[in-house]
Amino acid sequence: MSETGKPLLIKRYASRRLYNTETSDYVTLEDIAGFIRDGREVQIIDLKSGDDLTRQYLLQIIAEHESRGESVLPVDVLNDLVRSYMTGKVSVVPAFLQQSFAMLRDGQAKVVENMNSMNPLAKMPGFDAMQAQQEAFMKAMTGTWPGTKQPGKDGTPSAESSEDLAAIKRQLAELQEKLSKLK
Repeated sequence: MSETGKPLLIKRYASRRLYNTETSDYVTLEDIAGFIRDGREVQIIDLKSGDDLTRQYLLQIIAEHESRGESVLPVDVLNDLVRSYMTGKVSVVPAFLQQSFAMLRDGQAKVVENMNSMNPLAKMPGFDAMQAQQEAFMKAMTGTWPGTKQPGKDGTPSAESSEDLAAIKRQLAELQEKLSKLK
């Protein structure tokens, strides 16, 4: 798969089958989820109408994972999302979520960068290969975002990522308070 910067184009045929235009084969929702976990952006287009179906399929992937017990979104957050759709007013939720995830990704990248610059083992021959194997193993075991590694060998978050999480929780509480006042 090429990392060209442009999204991987998936075409949906009238039969509802999904076709990967890069590899010229049919794919499943689980395949698409794998592309995304690997850091690839996808775009799903209806072949007949030309409609962009990406959001619909991404939501379906999330719903399937949630229904299998792989819960990521707390019920309170799901309730707030539903409320934001039902108010009929412009919602700050999408922008807030986008900024929160961007901040989380940036925070994780900074933690990894700081750990690599302070690690005396980094100069040891073969360390890069060992680190790549460890990263692949952790990614397979935990499904972390692309380009990030676990903060510590034991998987415990660093103080910086804990502060980021606390800031996100604070912002979410403020947003929930604002949403409840809109009622």
